[in-house]
Amino acid sequence: MSTLSVAQSIRDALPEGGLFHEKSWRVAPSAFPLDEDFVEELNKLGYRLTKFVRACNQLYRFSIVGRQPSWIANLLERGKPVDLVAIQREKIFAMDTPRVIRPDIILTDDGFIIAELDNVPGGIGLTAWLSGVYAGQGETILGGPDGMLDGFASILPGGDIVVSEEASTYRPEMEWLSAKLNGTRSQIGTWRVVEDAPRDDWQTNVYRFFELFDLANVRSSVQLREKALAGEIHVTPPFKTYLEEKLWFALFWLKPLEQFWLRELGERNLVALRKVIPYTWLANPEPLPFHAVLPRLDVHSWDEVGRFSQKQRSLILKISGFSETAWGSRGVVVAQDLPQAQWQQELQSALADYENHPHIIQQFHAGRLVNHDYLDESSGELRRMRGRVRLCPYYFVGETETTCGGALTTIVPDDKKLIHGMTDAILVPASIAPPEV
Repeated sequence: MSTLSVAQSIRDALPEGGLFHEKSWRVAPSAFPLDEDFVEELNKLGYRLTKFVRACNQLYRFSIVGRQPSWIANLLERGKPVDLVAIQREKIFAMDTPRVIRPDIILTDDGFIIAELDNVPGGIGLTAWLSGVYAGQGETILGGPDGMLDGFASILPGGDIVVSEEASTYRPEMEWLSAKLNGTRSQIGTWRVVEDAPRDDWQTNVYRFFELFDLANVRSSVQLREKALAGEIHVTPPFKTYLEEKLWFALFWLKPLEQFWLRELGERNLVALRKVIPYTWLANPEPLPFHAVLPRLDVHSWDEVGRFSQKQRSLILKISGFSETAWGSRGVVVAQDLPQAQWQQELQSALADYENHPHIIQQFHAGRLVNHDYLDESSGELRRMRGRVRLCPYYFVGETETTCGGALTTIVPDDKKLIHGMTDAILVPASIAPPEV
């Protein structure tokens, strides 16, 4: 079969109704190949990120009981509703952490960096479908053809998937995933995609597919929290706003917390994560002592950062979390792309919002350029895109082991600095390239 025919057959295999509501992407005839060394590094990364998330949870718990400074919990609780803070402090949920971890990995000329972590990721059903379809074309898919299905079933062995109205774009992929699991793994349990309304017949396991900032609009949220607190159901990811903050990367780099991270992660994992977590600053408006400077920026204040030249501004500004602008690329500012006056305005707005919505600033790392073919729907021919890559491996976290179920690869045109799903992006699974002879 020609590569054109392969691309056409993949497009034609798309489930009726699609996998995203009113969303499309460019179909490619082949998956995105990763060499064996990179795949080995990805598998190690899953273990390291599991330790990192658990350490984040531990640091917050230590902070609220006085074993670490109280400013940590105070920072992570800013702008959060009192009732949500109360439930995340409950001892019954103390050790609960997300069962799915998805890093957004940007491939660079000298390796990769992790732009951020997502604990409520979209794309699980899509990646499961892509993995099966491309494996059917004879490719060796990362995680295997059923890795995503097995991974999701391992963290939700039957249960209810609650999709909010705000997350309705992803409902079709979760419905496809549930139907597939019910058709192939019925001996484990039954999966249902349910509305976000209260109900009398909740299953024991509930998967929360909605953001916590949107909790007031999720009609079953109070009932779910009450039942979880009573031990009647188990909800994953847990109702913990602090674990969904991007500012953890800033805390990771803080010198006063270095011994904590070393103790919790171990030296080898700490060193490895420092290579892939970009240096991150908390956009804190509090003035520095007269003798201090912002680390690595070597200036005394954010006002001076606001006056940086375009060449000096290899920086990204992001809202940390708990906001409708905190997902996708809606709350992200590429400093280098803005005129100085606008950059100063964006930075000052972020600093002014510190009490309610803390922001972070990260070093910007440009994605390396790759070439990948796709099916041009207008001409019916294959074309080649030169673009940049975001790789999203899905790690499923068990009690003793973390496994990679697969990885979604997003390739966007090379004129895009922010890499996310869009109509002109190629979406494919990652594959394992055969070893070079």
